[in-house]
Amino acid sequence: MRTLLVMALLLLTVWGARAQYDIDRFFNRGQMAMMEGQYTRAINNFNIIIRLDGDLYEAWFFRGIAKYNLGDFSGAESDFDRALELNPVYTLAYHYRAITRSRMGHYDEAIEDLRRAVELRPSYYGLYFSRGVTYFLSQQFEKAVEDFNRFISHEPRDADAYLNRGASYLFLRDTVNALKDYNRAITLRSFDPEGYIRRSRIYYAQHRYEDALQDLDKAIEIDTSNTFAYFNRALIRYELNDIQGTLGDFAEVLAREPDNSLTLYNRALIRSQIGDYDNALEDYDRVLNINPDNVLALYNRSILFIETGRWQDAIDDLTRAIELYPDFANAYMNRSYVKNQLGLYASAQEDYETAQAKVARYRTMTADSAGRAAFADTTRKYDRLLALDSDFARNDFNDELLQNRNVNINLKPLYRFVIKRSAEEDGMPILLGGGYDDSRVRDFTAAVPVDVELSCRPSGTSAVDNSRLKEAVEDEADRTGDDRALFARALMESESKQFNAALDSYTEAIDRNPEEVFYYINRGALQSEMIDFISSIESNVQVLTMDNAGTAKARVRDASSSSYDYSAAISDMNRAAALYPGFPYTYYNLGNLHCLSGNMPEAITQYTKAIDLYPGLGEAYYNRGLVLIYVKDKEKGCLDISKAGELGIEDAYSVISKYCDTDDMM
Repeated sequence: MRTLLVMALLLLTVWGARAQYDIDRFFNRGQMAMMEGQYTRAINNFNIIIRLDGDLYEAWFFRGIAKYNLGDFSGAESDFDRALELNPVYTLAYHYRAITRSRMGHYDEAIEDLRRAVELRPSYYGLYFSRGVTYFLSQQFEKAVEDFNRFISHEPRDADAYLNRGASYLFLRDTVNALKDYNRAITLRSFDPEGYIRRSRIYYAQHRYEDALQDLDKAIEIDTSNTFAYFNRALIRYELNDIQGTLGDFAEVLAREPDNSLTLYNRALIRSQIGDYDNALEDYDRVLNINPDNVLALYNRSILFIETGRWQDAIDDLTRAIELYPDFANAYMNRSYVKNQLGLYASAQEDYETAQAKVARYRTMTADSAGRAAFADTTRKYDRLLALDSDFARNDFNDELLQNRNVNINLKPLYRFVIKRSAEEDGMPILLGGGYDDSRVRDFTAAVPVDVELSCRPSGTSAVDNSRLKEAVEDEADRTGDDRALFARALMESESKQFNAALDSYTEAIDRNPEEVFYYINRGALQSEMIDFISSIESNVQVLTMDNAGTAKARVRDASSSSYDYSAAISDMNRAAALYPGFPYTYYNLGNLHCLSGNMPEAITQYTKAIDLYPGLGEAYYNRGLVLIYVKDKEKGCLDISKAGELGIEDAYSVISKYCDTDDMM
């Protein structure tokens, strides 16, 4: 018995040593994989460690970092949670969980994590840097400055801290201190183009064009591939009437990013101004090939057609612009002029009167609602160069994913109720098919006085005109005020791009029946579509984001722009989810809206909810796959895209061939 006991103890000792040896070996492998950027391989090694000993909080921590670098912020947060359960005083876990929560937009929770980390290690000054970034992202700019002050007092030679504090000062409209910080950042790190680019933006706003030009020359000298510097220098050169220099810089951008539609659009404007009509038309054609619904490109190309006497082409472009945005008064005015040239006097007079009515309505709108009628402002100029104050290189300045992440494919659109079309008219499969059946949808569609279906059909494929039906629905809505009739009227108004009228009708229907979930879904989808049109005349902004390094270094492009607000649409979708939590299409729509808002982690979360409720929703796999590829989690993204193809999304295979090459996945 004693011999067996000794043998057992020896075996346990040998096994324990072997297990510890294995754990150390897998730790080394995992950490080496992370250093090489092979995060999936790192996770596999940490998975083995966790299976060997699930109480090793360092394994959970390092796996969380690997997931973070793959864009799996929810998974990273979960691993940091587990690390802190095992070791509640692990400062690094609080720090990195705060960074992760900040990336997810959970700023209050991130700040609380950083507060606890500071309590544990008040001398760890990197925490103040991270908290300053988080305060910035949550638009608490004064607190951001205070934390950057604390960090700088102990790390006075960190250029990034000055860049970020300078950005915070800009949002506080303190350009004097912002300029001082940018100057200091340049002194500390003169080889980094970022400081020069940011300082040039202040000089540009102050009309100090020569100073701005010198900074951008220096930035390009440091980094000859920096397209953002070339783009900004082009704008400066344009202000200095250096047209050839402007065109040269745009050419540098396009040599590196041939599908950068904003640069193409600006170059087309300049070529038009100098009379180079053929090349200007070619640029507009390329913009419209990227995005056929770009209202500004259609409008300005029509002006070139007018200049060259191509009257019918001009009418076609103006008609399309009006279809996309019926409040576009200038388009009616120009089409009236063209029709006069063709002798179509009655039709020209009708366009002229419509334009005047649009202008009159615009002038009576309140400041809050005027944004919806921006195209009705005839004093607005549509031939100015557009400056990009956000992350550079958008393939389209409407609602596409950013090109600088190597994705330029559109999301599948929002689901909402539309006027039903026959198979011959639609040319598309019924998108609610695939086995999903919902009694509330059946009951609702049966009660609406027109034939409707739930669909993510692109908005450009409007229903066949049926003026008699429209008149009948409008008459019933006006006469009875029935909410179903109001909803049907809103559908028809929306199909014909009468956005403001449709919004009013949806709101009236909701006022009469605030518990009808599907009204909120359609109104939310409409509000998103309205924003997409408005966004074609301005540029979005995405500010100060964490990088993937171990520290929470950050970058911003500019701190003076406004972004489009999808909160009203998100609010409607959230209300719909509260009223009917089991409906998958609401979460799918929320995924799209959060993606358009730049909140990629939340978009992924919402698509996942939709898939959990309805695993046959191919569009949700497709869109989630695109977002995952966007955040550099290509492996998971390509698996989703593959599943979308299995579920009948034909576009999936072109995405797979472009982004999911087997060699790239290794």
